[in-house]
Amino acid sequence: MKAITIKQPWATLIALREKQFETRSWQTKHRGEIAIHSGKSIDKDACIAFTNVLKKHGITSINQLPTGAIIAIANLVDCHKVITDDYGIKAHMHSGLKISGNEYDFGNYDEGRYAWELDNVKVLDKPILTKGQLSLWEWKEE
Repeated sequence: MKAITIKQPWATLIALREKQFETRSWQTKHRGEIAIHSGKSIDKDACIAFTNVLKKHGITSINQLPTGAIIAIANLVDCHKVITDDYGIKAHMHSGLKISGNEYDFGNYDEGRYAWELDNVKVLDKPILTKGQLSLWEWKEE
């Protein structure tokens, strides 16, 4: 199965179904199942900025964020190209989709980037420790 390593807290925000789009500087043609791997690093400033969202799910400390593990499986539905960013308020995709609110805050929607649309996210009962990689990579579930 294809996997993507995502820095915390963004990987957890996807697992919690708070974040539906993962933004990247590159596109992918992959569609279908994708494993969400939480990277080993945590962006502490982002955790502070998103404290209320994390607290809503009982996460009150960065120590509660799993790292270096597959934490969820999602369905990668589409890959949308960002065509405009309206002054930090919302982004417009080539497909006509508009991103705003928390979703906008959870990503980097600079013009020319890509928003990977995820749905049907299933959180694993227990994180599976494994080493991540750059780009899309193959994860073999044991």
